[in-house]
Amino acid sequence: MRIKNDGFFHLTYCTNIHAADGWGAVYANLRRYAPALKRRLCPAAPFGVGLRLSAREARELLQEGRLDDFREFLASQGLYVALLNGFPYGAFHGAPVKANVYAPDWRDEARVRYTLDLIEILSGLLPEGLDGGISTSPLSYKPWMLNPEPDAWTTMTRNVSLVAEALVRVRRQHGKLIHLDIEPEPDCLLENSADTVAFFERWLLPVGGAMLADALGTNLAEARGHLLDHVRVCFDCCHFATEYEDPGLALERLRAAGIQIGRVQLSSALRVVWPEEAAQSAVIAERLRPFADATYLHQVVESRGPTFHQYPDLDEALGDRGNPAAREWRVHFHVPLFTGEYDGLGSTQGDVRKVLETVWHTRLTPHLEIETYTWDVLPAGLKIDLLDSIAREYEWVLDTLEGMTTTS
Repeated sequence: MRIKNDGFFHLTYCTNIHAADGWGAVYANLRRYAPALKRRLCPAAPFGVGLRLSAREARELLQEGRLDDFREFLASQGLYVALLNGFPYGAFHGAPVKANVYAPDWRDEARVRYTLDLIEILSGLLPEGLDGGISTSPLSYKPWMLNPEPDAWTTMTRNVSLVAEALVRVRRQHGKLIHLDIEPEPDCLLENSADTVAFFERWLLPVGGAMLADALGTNLAEARGHLLDHVRVCFDCCHFATEYEDPGLALERLRAAGIQIGRVQLSSALRVVWPEEAAQSAVIAERLRPFADATYLHQVVESRGPTFHQYPDLDEALGDRGNPAAREWRVHFHVPLFTGEYDGLGSTQGDVRKVLETVWHTRLTPHLEIETYTWDVLPAGLKIDLLDSIAREYEWVLDTLEGMTTTS
């Protein structure tokens, strides 16, 4: 849905909140939830959907005229798609995902084929006059790259450049601007703004630029320009907050390097400030345990004053709890945006506000996407009706932006 007086910003939600396996299940969820949300939130205007598709679902959608049928459904319901979630390759609900969410990584041609399928889909759905984005993984999971093959970085750079080449050709042939949105995440090869800038400056622009220049028959400067147009960042508020990155500084670091923001994913992490009293800390730890589910990785970054310690998952962090230097935990668990505090636990909702304020005034991207995929594994005290939960997140964002409008 368009927001602000001139309609520059588009607010969507990511459908990875809906458990589904196969295009038929994805389509059923869309028919059930998207029109109902539109009726609640913008009955008289088009309503955007951030579509999550696995590799299997993407292939199924490209078969037997299904894409045409889906396009007709969107038009009939006043819906549109400008964003695809191409991060998880396989199933994302109902079974342990954990580190498999990063597989295959960008060394694997399967990741390229999957992304090319998503490009074909989005180029067929993207409305006129609007750019589109496909989010993707932060290249690889860092533990998988402790002893990488000698050409690992070159391979990943080549594969990203192949996707960029396809995006350039779509723009030339169809006039549609689509970008690949790399999503930094804790414990991944790109986990913060510094890692991301380093990849662009050391690999993508010089090495990938030469590859793309050769493929397109152009010069290096033009190829680098294409890469900066078509490879951007998906700025997930939860991920950057878990890393304790000041959102304004992180966005400025990326901007100064010429890296564009393809979308902002509006998401909030769990935050725990540890009490000094041992008994109180034990109570807080018990309240955290229901968040240590068997499905997703919930990386933890522990602040120890001037230093930080990282745990790969919440259950491991809870098992090692008790370091006297621990001051605060940030937990990669997407909690509803409207949740500032729950049962003595906090959230990084304040960081989301800061990101919204920065983007509102700078227009770094038109795309704002609500992404709270953890509804299925939320503790009972946080879980409300799914439709109500999504609508409340929209209302929180719109109310927050309305406050900025009245004060600007």
